[in-house]
Amino acid sequence: MAPPTSSSVTLNINGEKHPLSVDHRTTLLDALRERLDLTGTKKGCDQGQCGACTVLVDGRRTVSCLQLAVASDGREITTVEGLADGDRLHPVQQAFLDLDGFQCGYCTPGQICSAVAVIEEHAAGWPSAVTGDVRPEAGPPPLTPEEIRERMSGNLCRCSAYVQIVEAVARAAAEHRGETEGAVA
Repeated sequence: MAPPTSSSVTLNINGEKHPLSVDHRTTLLDALRERLDLTGTKKGCDQGQCGACTVLVDGRRTVSCLQLAVASDGREITTVEGLADGDRLHPVQQAFLDLDGFQCGYCTPGQICSAVAVIEEHAAGWPSAVTGDVRPEAGPPPLTPEEIRERMSGNLCRCSAYVQIVEAVARAAAEHRGETEGAVA
């Protein structure tokens, strides 16, 4: 007898449980868009290279085109639709809006999800490839434009709104740290 080619999973998306039967080859991206009508997450390259499909899985950024839905069973998944608190936008969403961190908007949901994770990673002291002092006791490095660009490098913007994206991430990070003015260092 051939092994089954589908499984029943429960996807916990934006705080809501969604029981589904999915083919083992179904990506998280396709489950979100095609099965659950959560179309904020975009399909770009479908190869994990552009970041348009970035979502948060257990708080960590994940390119959903490479994550299988069956591997997401029971995990906490946050899409761009789940970031706002009712009518109040998430600080990253608000900063992107205020500072024009988008042009066509196609990559924006992935950029925003990635930025949310970047801010948390930085606050936790995780170094990046451009961090000068990676010793844990050094604490988080200054969140300079170079740090932001490196940390956001997995998300491409074909319209080239990078300057505004860096400014938006810096502003949201400053707000996260409790600073009243979010200037880029």
